[in-house]
Amino acid sequence: MFELNNIRVNRGGRDILTIDELKIDSQAFTVVLGHNGSGKSTMVNLLAGQTTPDTGSITLNGEALSSLSAKKLAQQIAFLPQKLPDVAGLTVQELVRLGRFPWRGTFGRWKNEDQQIIEHAMQQTDTAKYADHLADRLSGGERQRAWVSMLLAQQSPVLILDEPTSALDVGHQYQLMTLLSELNQATGKGIIVILHDLNLALRYATQIIALHQGKVAFTGPTDVLHNEPALSQLYGAQIQLIDHPQQASKVAIVC
Repeated sequence: MFELNNIRVNRGGRDILTIDELKIDSQAFTVVLGHNGSGKSTMVNLLAGQTTPDTGSITLNGEALSSLSAKKLAQQIAFLPQKLPDVAGLTVQELVRLGRFPWRGTFGRWKNEDQQIIEHAMQQTDTAKYADHLADRLSGGERQRAWVSMLLAQQSPVLILDEPTSALDVGHQYQLMTLLSELNQATGKGIIVILHDLNLALRYATQIIALHQGKVAFTGPTDVLHNEPALSQLYGAQIQLIDHPQQASKVAIVC
């Protein structure tokens, strides 16, 4: 369980994120929603330990994130930023191998177990067939799966991804979200994802955090999204929900 208390982040003399109290189930599939500039990336960067608040505290399972070393933090939380690092010249297997760094370090002894973990991570994401391919030569969807493989090889109980679908076409968006949902259900790993697409959230999330102007607008199980006035206010557009013709879920349309 993540717990955020009395959080305040100020940039340029303006509070861009203010959270009095928030709890996040670290085993759920949590989607963070909100308009541009609502504080989504700021919040997940705090959760991933990439930055610290000006005031307040963040704990994971009762332990303050600020007390963890970079190595211990990476063993607990695997983070994929929106802007991916340059991996020119690395094969997929070499990229996935980077996920073992928090456990082995630069000069740590490499074990057979590490190679088994890497191979299993690629099997889970269906990227083993690309093991010897250059990661930066893959298609967008394939490359995202390779990065998820690296997160899995990290063997952290929580995965945090900042807008992982933003550069993907519709088909690959659903493939990636299906993969993450299946990983959450099969392994119990917590998944926290920033999304812009409300329908992806309606279909895949088990928990929702909605931010508006740097504050939590509402939070709870996915059912909290079944509220047209709240959604319309969140996005500043008239939103209507209809039943999905084939899925046991809702579909959002802008009127």
